[in-house]
Amino acid sequence: MSGDQIVHRYADAWRRGDLASIVACYHDEFTLHYFGDNPLSGNHVGKAASLAALREVSLKTNRKLLEITDVMVGPKRCAVLAREAFSRDGHTVEIDRVLIYTIKDGLLHECWVYDSDQARVDEFLRTP
Repeated sequence: MSGDQIVHRYADAWRRGDLASIVACYHDEFTLHYFGDNPLSGNHVGKAASLAALREVSLKTNRKLLEITDVMVGPKRCAVLAREAFSRDGHTVEIDRVLIYTIKDGLLHECWVYDSDQARVDEFLRTP
């Protein structure tokens, strides 16, 4: 599968909230790179470790996809621009995110997550 096909398949699954289809887009060696200053910052190597980190982010933020703004595909990388809401204890913030991917064997292989307000994200991820 080409980079264009897999990233669009992934974005469509994310829009539908189809977790099984999202996970099927990840390579077994999928690596997730989180920035910032929080307990999840760093590299989560392998599909299982990446899924565990994503699960933890969801638990701490009650994240909800608001919109996929755009999907971009180039010869070496592809990207998803998304807007998500994080909420807890009656407090909600909206975060613009850029997820940059590499492709291997027709699947998403690596992802770097860039957040528009890293300090806010860190706050959510540091708090239980």
